[in-house]
Amino acid sequence: MKSAEIKELSVTELQERIEAQKAQLTKLKVQHAVSPVEDPSIIKKSRRDIARMLTILRQKNPKC
Repeated sequence: MKSAEIKELSVTELQERIEAQKAQLTKLKVQHAVSPVEDPSIIKKSRRDIARMLTILRQKNPKC
């Protein structure tokens, strides 16, 4: 997900997406621990997307 797309989202949508991405990342990590995932770069991309969303969320709502 690109920064421009993330900036268009509202604060509540961002929070929902962050929670969904964190859940997906946890599932990916468990799957990778049990048996290797076909494309391990997905984990890296997911972590970076979460960080990108958190950064933009803090820019929009500094009280978080």
